[in-house]
Amino acid sequence: MNGSKDANLLYRIGHFLVRFCFRVFGRIDVVGTECVPTFGPVIVVSNHLSLNDPPLLVAAIPRPLYFIGKQELFGNPVFRFLMRGFHVSPFNRSSAGIDAMRALMQNLERDRAVVIFPEGTRSPDHTLQKGMLGVVYLAMKSQAPILPVAVIGTNKFPLWRIPFPFKKMKASIGPPFTLPIIEGKPSRAVMNSLLDMVMGRIADQLPPELHGVYSRKRITNTAEPTG
Repeated sequence: MNGSKDANLLYRIGHFLVRFCFRVFGRIDVVGTECVPTFGPVIVVSNHLSLNDPPLLVAAIPRPLYFIGKQELFGNPVFRFLMRGFHVSPFNRSSAGIDAMRALMQNLERDRAVVIFPEGTRSPDHTLQKGMLGVVYLAMKSQAPILPVAVIGTNKFPLWRIPFPFKKMKASIGPPFTLPIIEGKPSRAVMNSLLDMVMGRIADQLPPELHGVYSRKRITNTAEPTG
């Protein structure tokens, strides 16, 4: 119980500090906070630009967030304390995502807001990359609403400059939505269609030049018959 209280206190302190630093020593613009459900489970999905993305989400979203992180981050006692204080659950990358899915489901069952970066890794060119199906499996299994968020500008400064970013950043939050209920086992094509729905909602919060593989023009060109 004390560990849980310490973690909640550390998160509240961190939430205050990143908001203070981003506002005083940076220029943070948050749009759409009224879209954030005030209670109940929710899956926050966001594009992934840099290691600064989680702190920006913590500063932008007015309720506690829960993350997953690779197990290697928990080897050092100090890092382990900080990771747990900021609601990061460890997962083993060799477990084919089972550990990650279990941790995310446990938090959703406790009516928490969990964060997923569906691209799976940081975007090399800062545009939206192809998403991974894990977010669809989680949404279908939990039936939790999905909250799309786009982060912009977090790639413009290194992680160590979090207290003094001196850069403009933005978090654009879209309306929550749920995936349609699919009877039986969905086909791969259906799963990919649902993934495109999720990624498209993130793209809707980004400027067109950052839509990447989810650019409407690119999707249209791909769909057109050739020859």
